[in-house]
Amino acid sequence: MAVCFKGKFGAYCATVFAALFVALFVSACGSSVNSTVAGTTQQIRHVFVITLENENYTTTFSSTTKAPYLANTLTSQGALVQQYYGTGHVSLDNYISMISGQSPTLQTDNDCTTYEDFSLTGMTSDGQAIGTGCVYPASVKTIADQLTAANLTWKGYEGDMGNDPSREAATCGHPTLNTTDLTNTQEAPNATTPLGDSYATRHNPFMYFHSIIDSPDCEKNVVNLNNLTTDLKTVATTANFNLITPSTCDDGHDSPCANGATGGLVSADAFLQKWVPIIMASPAYQQDGLLIINFDESSYASVSMPSSSEVDFTFAGDTCCSQQEGPNLGTFPQSATMGTVPAAYLTKLGMTVPSGVTGNINLVLTKTSYGGDRTGAVMLSKFIKPGTVSTVQYNHYSMLKSIEDIFGLTHLGYAGQSGLVGFGKDIFTSL
Repeated sequence: MAVCFKGKFGAYCATVFAALFVALFVSACGSSVNSTVAGTTQQIRHVFVITLENENYTTTFSSTTKAPYLANTLTSQGALVQQYYGTGHVSLDNYISMISGQSPTLQTDNDCTTYEDFSLTGMTSDGQAIGTGCVYPASVKTIADQLTAANLTWKGYEGDMGNDPSREAATCGHPTLNTTDLTNTQEAPNATTPLGDSYATRHNPFMYFHSIIDSPDCEKNVVNLNNLTTDLKTVATTANFNLITPSTCDDGHDSPCANGATGGLVSADAFLQKWVPIIMASPAYQQDGLLIINFDESSYASVSMPSSSEVDFTFAGDTCCSQQEGPNLGTFPQSATMGTVPAAYLTKLGMTVPSGVTGNINLVLTKTSYGGDRTGAVMLSKFIKPGTVSTVQYNHYSMLKSIEDIFGLTHLGYAGQSGLVGFGKDIFTSL
């Protein structure tokens, strides 16, 4: 049975899944010729990462893109990295891989709707935590821990965090351990929360490591995005590493948004038009900065309605860079029913279902493999010639490795995988 959809999976269906959770080509990466520009990348001393949500490369960077500022303006000013890949589906596992090199658990692979402690049963020889759960023990480190140990600085800037203090604090905002994560539902503007609240803990990877949330540094380093403008005023107040995660409206996840905004790539592009010039005008960026704009994962590969009571979303799960699955996931393909919604509710979200379909519809998510598929990325720096195009394959582990190389750090988890290359001369064309 055929079914038609307007928009993308991450724009409407992930919103459905979030509400339900609360209410109910494999190929080698790069080449030895294109390895990180050893030593010279250490001219970069300030790194900014803006992570957007749930779009495939061909949608974002097509001639009919809904994000022309990103796809046209910014690529003409920096580098278009055509073969950048996510490392998993759905969201959280990607964010965790970016800062720790950890592969997913069954819980992080499905966004940890319960904010539960990680039960550690062992470690692999390549630094992977074996076990189940979400919040890693203090023995599992992140790039934040590495930077602190090296007397360097880091910050996480979170859109909407703390807008509703009854859900999360404005600094180091996360649920109470082993409780339901209420931030999986977006809150529309209301009398007590005039701006609404579309902060998502699952898009803030710092909150999944006891080494961070149990430290007093968390409250001063993981803050609302509004703090960024002040911090950028001087080099001294700008952190060496800055991870910027917009609200679930501004990152393109929701469409439409709880506050009535369009969402999707339209809202993501508007966010970039506001914040990228602010970052690029800052003294730290102009002195020695690198801005990376990536996506956590690609969108679904196909959608079908095999019966009048079920809608199936399938992700291809393609990988690059000899990515490993990790010790915790099991075999693929994997399918799970994410909940049910009335057929009429699907129509409200932009879906056109066949006539005569009524009642409740089961929402089924199928992952063909463990990868995050191709998303592309854009990078800007005075060390990158405008209009650069890279066709070398990279993923989130590659990004972590590259940032660790920039700051002279060792490689965590799969960032240290044998043969993995960091960003090289294909990107840093002016070093």
